[in-house]
Amino acid sequence: MNFLIRFIVTAIALYLIAIYVPGFQIAGPVYAIVAAIIFGLVNAIIGPVLRLLSLPFTIVTLGLFSIIVNWALFALTVFFSPGFKTTGVPWPGWESTLVGAIIMMIVSTIMHSLTGRQARA
Repeated sequence: MNFLIRFIVTAIALYLIAIYVPGFQIAGPVYAIVAAIIFGLVNAIIGPVLRLLSLPFTIVTLGLFSIIVNWALFALTVFFSPGFKTTGVPWPGWESTLVGAIIMMIVSTIMHSLTGRQARA
């Protein structure tokens, strides 16, 4: 059940990012669902490898490098998602994806804290 809630919130967050963050374009709500699926796959497949490879940098920067890792994962999601693209207007594509990645980090942190696994008695 937590998986479904996280998926729905991710799809809504991606749709709202595409609408309210300058520099994004989305073809419709269905493409937000497709982008949420791709976001989940990118984070599940590429995310652990990228986080492991960047672990020394993350330790040296006291965790700040994780923003760069999440930015790369979000940029990959935008690259692979049909109908969910950066326009480059008024911000360059890299700035739009950076803001989108930070917003998704905040949403993800809130969702993990709200739907975290409870300890079994």
